[in-house]
Amino acid sequence: MKLKYHLKCFLLLISLLPLAFNMQGQWWKLTEEAEKERSKGMLLLTAEVQIEATAAINQMYNFHFPEAEREFNYLKVKYPKHPLPDFLLGLMQWWKIVPNTKSEVYDERLIQYMDSSIEKAELIWDETENPEAAFFMAAAYGFKGRLHAERKNWTRATLAAKNALKYLEYSRNFADFSPELMFGDGLYNYYYHFIKQNFPLLRPVLWLFPKANKLQGIKQLEQVSYQAFYTRTEARYFLLQIYAMENMADKSYDMAKYTHENFPENPFFHRYHARAAFMVGKLDEAEEQAKSILDRIEKHQVGYEGVSGRYASYILGYYNLYVFKNTIEAKKRFLQCLEFSKQTEGMESGYYWASVLGLARIAFQESNYDLAVSYCKEVLDKADKKSAQHTEAKKLLSESKKARRRQK
Repeated sequence: MKLKYHLKCFLLLISLLPLAFNMQGQWWKLTEEAEKERSKGMLLLTAEVQIEATAAINQMYNFHFPEAEREFNYLKVKYPKHPLPDFLLGLMQWWKIVPNTKSEVYDERLIQYMDSSIEKAELIWDETENPEAAFFMAAAYGFKGRLHAERKNWTRATLAAKNALKYLEYSRNFADFSPELMFGDGLYNYYYHFIKQNFPLLRPVLWLFPKANKLQGIKQLEQVSYQAFYTRTEARYFLLQIYAMENMADKSYDMAKYTHENFPENPFFHRYHARAAFMVGKLDEAEEQAKSILDRIEKHQVGYEGVSGRYASYILGYYNLYVFKNTIEAKKRFLQCLEFSKQTEGMESGYYWASVLGLARIAFQESNYDLAVSYCKEVLDKADKKSAQHTEAKKLLSESKKARRRQK
């Protein structure tokens, strides 16, 4: 009886298989239609692409560039006429530049990928006026402007910025992009005032652009950092620096720690974690992160180089001089900071001059007043006259000269 029963069940199952396959086909068809309707034909909004892109984007932000490039090229083969893959490949070139923005090794490839993304987006825009295409043109022009500004090519940067704003306006017609679009708005609102305040020579250029609201810009970037999909980490990258510039030390620390924990092999987020911990007085944490950075530089880990080393060595020099009272170790770290600064053409940085001043203090403590005077004069001759280092060097120079006279 049992055998007959199982046989009947088996035969019934076989008889139902064609129906099941037909239903499965209908299910997939319904799913595809629903996804197409949900995304409105926009590749950026399809769940499949977001899933495919997420892992690769995370690899990129974690400085696993070969793995990210492999996935981005897969997307390029799969979607050869779409601007997304070229844009992501261009973005990856930018992140290769980020650890030391003075390096121009990746400039040409970044421009090529962004131009290719713009070209593909223009074709889509001319045929359909698809707001997704406008979004990519705004983003790609934005990154070109970002690079040109970094290279102080102000005319090119201005033209790229105007194009980015133009296409940003076009893409506003599609509300589903709002978290991504808000990224551009936030940057514009904040940096309009930043440029106005810090670059007097560029103020006439700002007449070409609409007025902006700095506080609104910060709020917009904060919103993007939690709500957007593609621009979330970029927003956090900028917020780290904005919080530091606006003296929001606690916010800077929270964001730096969060981004470093999410991308533990990203040298930019790592050094900002060390810097922010140092600024809020978390001694053990800052020291641990600084040592970790120097260890990774020694091991030649991707992206870890002299700029990060400058941050880390100064932090350790400061603690050893002013907290641990270990002048031997402090001198070693300050000299290391000077060396990293020379390697990266960072001899105008605050860390460089603070290290020179630290060496002057050590020389003073060791009664080597001639050396202390020499270091102080170097700071006074070359450091920014409005800097704290310049003020402190002036005071220490006077003390060193008096001590030298008493010594004689």
